[in-house]
Amino acid sequence: MRKQRKSSVVRAVSAGAVAGGAGTVAMDLIEYGRYRRGGGTQRLGPWETAEGTDKWDNASGPGQFGRWLVQRVTGRDLPNESARSVTNVVHWATGVGWGAQFGILACTRRRPRWELALLFGPAVWLASYVILPVAKVYRPIWHYDATTLARDLSVHVAYGAVTAATFAVLAPNVTASG
Repeated sequence: MRKQRKSSVVRAVSAGAVAGGAGTVAMDLIEYGRYRRGGGTQRLGPWETAEGTDKWDNASGPGQFGRWLVQRVTGRDLPNESARSVTNVVHWATGVGWGAQFGILACTRRRPRWELALLFGPAVWLASYVILPVAKVYRPIWHYDATTLARDLSVHVAYGAVTAATFAVLAPNVTASG
């Protein structure tokens, strides 16, 4: 029974990580569509890989958080040349990592998966407004207007829905009971 349980957790984490990648793609496609509708001209590949991020001043939130984390762990700053790669690594590691956590929840909780799916995206969204202000990447949530928060929440809901749906396809039999 213990071996079966361990196997179930490994399957759930693996499926969750892949599902988190799919959720990240969905989130990015929504954001890219908004970027293009707003007048952005960069093609998808360069936009997705943060082409043009050549210094920390123009790195997005994931890059800024990665820089902050490295500074806290090593006591050293990263060179500007690292901005693009750190942005990409942290962005994808975050999406995949949250997906792996979804997998753990899905196999260790007796709560129906549809409830987890409904709560997951908003929980990830809210966590960013708790964690990122500590790193001074975001301001506290109450400093943002409702439109900004709603737009950000909407892509996180999409992330959560696609992650949950992908997980359900990849690991339909992973449950709390094994």
